[in-house]
Amino acid sequence: MRILYLGDVVGRSGRAAIAARLPGLRADWGLDFVVVNGENATAGAGLSAEHAKGLLSAGADVVTLGDHAFDQKEMLSYIETEARIIRPLNFARTAPGRGARVYDAPGGRKVLVAQVLGQVFMKRPFDDPFSTIDAVLRSHPLGGMVQASIIDVHCEATSEKMGLGHWCDGRASLVVGTHTHVPTADAMILQGGTAYQSDAGMCGDYDSVIGMDKLEPMRRFVTGMVKDRFQPAEGEATLSGVYVESDDRTGKATRIRMVRVGGRLEGAAP
Repeated sequence: MRILYLGDVVGRSGRAAIAARLPGLRADWGLDFVVVNGENATAGAGLSAEHAKGLLSAGADVVTLGDHAFDQKEMLSYIETEARIIRPLNFARTAPGRGARVYDAPGGRKVLVAQVLGQVFMKRPFDDPFSTIDAVLRSHPLGGMVQASIIDVHCEATSEKMGLGHWCDGRASLVVGTHTHVPTADAMILQGGTAYQSDAGMCGDYDSVIGMDKLEPMRRFVTGMVKDRFQPAEGEATLSGVYVESDDRTGKATRIRMVRVGGRLEGAAP
């Protein structure tokens, strides 16, 4: 199976790049399944129903969220009507929506997509991601119920992401980190056959401070004073993520490549 995962979409620039480029990538790379993290797509904080529809219509099979899952309040109800959007498994026991689902892929194949939030350096004490994802993987074995499994680990600390990658090794096709908006250079296949990258990066303008217009973040760093709200940068976006090929029989990865399309980081692709 040919899988594309794209990191956190940030603001109008990120949405525009998805709309402009993802349909062509699906066709040119013969993609079977595409997952996009959309939790910063609306004004840099959360995802509106309108913008979720835009990501899905551009070619995303599934949109994942994160710790900003419900910053746009309409998502509280919209996620209950749109099965192609998932929030973190361990967000809250009473949160609407689901944190893991099985989806159809071409050729009658099944793909599990799940997301967990980390605990290290996060602002809220979310439930243990290790035991949470363990239960899901045990009930959806690769090569049995599903032909591929994609796990989004939305964490601040790379160490926690790596720990979750090894925890899932051999039980998932891809474990990929999100949240920090900075792509890491460690795309690899772990010993058990799971493709891994600590952070996919963002789909946004890299002439920025992690996707935000530079002025206000730099003012806060220099002066310690808050003047304005953060606003997403609006220059040309780079689509950042990972491309993975997996074996349908075992569900394990056979290839992983970093993806950098457009904008300032263009150059790495399958």
